[in-house]
Amino acid sequence: MQEIHARQALTPEGWVQDLRLGIEDGRIARLTRGPAQGAWSVDLLLPAPVNLHSHAFQCAVAGLTETRGPDPRDTFWTWRALMYRFLDRLTPDHVEAIAALVFMEMLEAGYGAVAEFHYLHHDIGGTPFADPAEMARRIGAAARTTGIGLTLLPVLYMQGGCDGRALQGGQRRFGCDADLFARLHGESAAEIAAGPEDFAIGVAPHSLRAVPPQALHRVRETCPEGPIHMHLAEQIAEVEEVEAHLGARPVEWLLANAEVTPDWCLIHCTQMTEAETRALAATGAVAGLCPITESSLGDGIFNGAAFLDAEGWFGVGSDSNIHVALWEELATLEYSQRLRDRSRAALATGDRSTGRVLFDNAAQAGARAAGRPSGRIALGHWADLIALDTDNEVLCQRRGDTVLDSLIFTGGGRDCVADVWSAGRHMVREGRHIHRDRIVRDFLKVTTQLGQDI
Repeated sequence: MQEIHARQALTPEGWVQDLRLGIEDGRIARLTRGPAQGAWSVDLLLPAPVNLHSHAFQCAVAGLTETRGPDPRDTFWTWRALMYRFLDRLTPDHVEAIAALVFMEMLEAGYGAVAEFHYLHHDIGGTPFADPAEMARRIGAAARTTGIGLTLLPVLYMQGGCDGRALQGGQRRFGCDADLFARLHGESAAEIAAGPEDFAIGVAPHSLRAVPPQALHRVRETCPEGPIHMHLAEQIAEVEEVEAHLGARPVEWLLANAEVTPDWCLIHCTQMTEAETRALAATGAVAGLCPITESSLGDGIFNGAAFLDAEGWFGVGSDSNIHVALWEELATLEYSQRLRDRSRAALATGDRSTGRVLFDNAAQAGARAAGRPSGRIALGHWADLIALDTDNEVLCQRRGDTVLDSLIFTGGGRDCVADVWSAGRHMVREGRHIHRDRIVRDFLKVTTQLGQDI
């Protein structure tokens, strides 16, 4: 049994001192109070959140889309066109190396697991591989190489818009009809079942634009259990298109036409009315927020204060992976609320600081969104854990919620991460992934092959 002694730890009962934790078969098997003798000793121990929304391959696009194109009003849609052009270069070997790099960065940032919204299914030009799950196997291989926990979310993507138009260009690498997707999902599920015990699978109907209503209604036939993730109400043009073709705004239409339950995770939701915000919170579904990517793409601002006031839960993800940074995601979310409302401590409550509210949501709701029993230092949960050094100029040996506020809002949180465990796998030590050199070397080979522009 691995043993960890924490001078301070955040548990479901609150902050405790001198916690001794035992790990067996990847799970937290024992919690006692006592001295550090014989155990791995750390200053501060937190549950490691799940990164609930990632497109791993987009990591390699970071830094290549920041020049203005011929249209003087650069938008999400011009960025998407560039991303699709980049897709036409990626082979399975490329995708595996890129995914390994970004999964490594997630662990070093403090994430214990990832929900991979996996929609790059086919070969260049859109021809399916002989093994329809070829790309899913590469994602699984990257997760095993890095030791990160994985919930794989194969994406159903059927059309180019609500009018049913055919997929074009890079989109063809995503597309599946119902039969092909059933095969792809089944083979992906077998790959996950053959992996580590903490790996899991769900399903992801991409969006109301990409999946027609009749197919959305049948998604549980393909994946009877596991989480359901879907992009929803991200862009104004998306809202207008859905309203024009389906007769209602995206959130309004989904809640009226699908049984949205707590095992759903709706991604972005940056274009919601007050009524939609409260109605979505009432379902118990997790709002999957990606504040850094949403800022990069100009998506808009999530109604965070109203959502929390309605007892909604949110987690965070790194989406495009242009900057994998757990603490910065949380800070960006809070700052977006302050800028919009001209307020301070927008998401704090009477009994919890801003940092505590942000972290509790990220840990607990992120775990639920991934269908992963983690996010809490509790018996039987996966041992997804972050150990942090507090004897430094960022944390200053602080205690309690002030530690979380300092991690999130000083800009130095990443430098405090000492160790990270995923299902008991001790993959980050002294702030560095144990296979970092090899993973970076493989990634640099890929970027050299892909070139310096799009």
